[in-house]
Amino acid sequence: MTGPDTPPPPRLPEPGEARTNLPLAPTDQPPQLRADAARNRTLLLDAASRLLSGCGAADLTMESVAAAAGVGKGTVFRRFGDRAGLLIALLDHREKQFQAAFLSGPPPLGPDAPAAERLHAFGPATLRHESDHHPLILASRSDPLRNYSVPALHLRINHIAMLLRQANVPGDPELLAHTLLASIDTALVHHLTTERGMSLERLEEAWHHLVTSLGATT
Repeated sequence: MTGPDTPPPPRLPEPGEARTNLPLAPTDQPPQLRADAARNRTLLLDAASRLLSGCGAADLTMESVAAAAGVGKGTVFRRFGDRAGLLIALLDHREKQFQAAFLSGPPPLGPDAPAAERLHAFGPATLRHESDHHPLILASRSDPLRNYSVPALHLRINHIAMLLRQANVPGDPELLAHTLLASIDTALVHHLTTERGMSLERLEEAWHHLVTSLGATT
């Protein structure tokens, strides 16, 4: 039953409406943090992100994050629970940063560049974005079928399909987007770099070759 003091129901997105800042996996929405708590969380995640780029996930500790952020170790534990919680939150934080880069950042990855240039830039940017934490991403893939329902992947697919249309690439843009992203899938890249000894530069060149072969034009 509703009355004059009943709050309106939450607004749902319209069909086809763009969504950004999507999480790595479908999760329940956490309670909204107070402004100061949200700032502290961002401070900790930014510190962890800098450390991750420098030392990799294996050497990232609660203690090192606390020291880099200038807070006590207990603050990190209260915010994330344990190291696993910190790493999952960090992956989501970095994914949102990556989304911002290709949705609204500077060229050639962002919107102020021709579609073909953005396509060429997307592969190397993704490879570099994920290169620091392959083991963590792979560990989070407990259900292979569920991997395809991850909202962040949907956003990447839709983004690449849009660029393919804008670049006048013939064929089915959604299927081509899946094919392109499959070539830089985390598991494949981890195998090629660790087991086959391939460099990221070689994989980047392969991405450029694929985009060029598709006939992307400005």
